[in-house]
Amino acid sequence: MKPRTSVLLIVLAAIATIQAADEKPDPWQPVRFLVGRWHGTTSGQPGTGTVERTYEFILHDHFIEEHNTSTYPPQEKNKTGEVHHHLGIISYDQQHKTLMMRQFHEESFVNLYALNQAASKPKLLVFESEHFENFDNSWKGKETYEIISGDEFIETFELAPPGKPFEIYSRNHFKRTP
Repeated sequence: MKPRTSVLLIVLAAIATIQAADEKPDPWQPVRFLVGRWHGTTSGQPGTGTVERTYEFILHDHFIEEHNTSTYPPQEKNKTGEVHHHLGIISYDQQHKTLMMRQFHEESFVNLYALNQAASKPKLLVFESEHFENFDNSWKGKETYEIISGDEFIETFELAPPGKPFEIYSRNHFKRTP
């Protein structure tokens, strides 16, 4: 090998090493797949129904905003039926180096969740409650996202009364809307 070729290879390797060291991990990677429009089915304590949801980056890509509408027609489990709306905001807490999720429900509940990194895996995200507004903080909540593919996921919402284990409140099966 010629000396100039060797020097060029060494310089290129050094540049690649410096660039790789400067690259920061993407804090949004675990939830980036959510961005878009979704539809699906819901089942649980309020009955069975349909659900529509959107996720989009907002405010210079510092947050992901979620809009959700769950529709439960009248049924044995829920005689009058209901339409439930909530708004969610996912943020990245730089100090704690984790994703946070806040949900604002039309009943005036605000739920704050943190991603449980120990319980989460590449295809499974587990958000556990840290605090509730306008609800009893001795309860616990958990949102689990099982990622089937980039175009399909299952969300399970669980609640635990004080001193009791988690019980499934609702389960949503989403598919991406083209």
